[in-house]
Amino acid sequence: MARVLAGRPGVEAIDLDRVAWETYVPGTATYDRLVARFGLGILSDDGRIDRERLARFSLSDAAARRDLAAIVHPAVTARLGELVRSAEERGIEFLFVEGALLASSPHVDRSIFEAVLWLEASDETRRNRLRSGGRERQADRMNGVAPDAAAIVVSAEGTVPEVAERVWRSIAR
Repeated sequence: MARVLAGRPGVEAIDLDRVAWETYVPGTATYDRLVARFGLGILSDDGRIDRERLARFSLSDAAARRDLAAIVHPAVTARLGELVRSAEERGIEFLFVEGALLASSPHVDRSIFEAVLWLEASDETRRNRLRSGGRERQADRMNGVAPDAAAIVVSAEGTVPEVAERVWRSIAR
């Protein structure tokens, strides 16, 4: 969705999954903390964190999921702050940050945002969109996740252009 909105002048988008992946490359503190918590079994043959292995180890139970969030989300927030400052310096008017856990994680400093929009869709719609982006395995990660009370809820049903228009209307309000 954010990529569609970023097609306009003065608008950019950030995918928080990609930002998260940057925070745990070898040599970073986040990498070290993840390996210390979840073990060498999360590493690929080349020593990088294998996201599928990390998911198996970290999403298996509630405590592991909380630990993963407590390790990764603060690092993502710090990096995101840098990206937001960079966008401001370059005169970007709207910066859409796409990340489902953004609106629900207690480890994310939401004060850097003017607004948090929560795109709410049926399970079928969400799975279809994730499938089309090659991310269907992520569909179950959102079970039981809900936005905090400050989030603006926008229906994500319908076509992507229809949802984009709803988002623009929400921003205008």
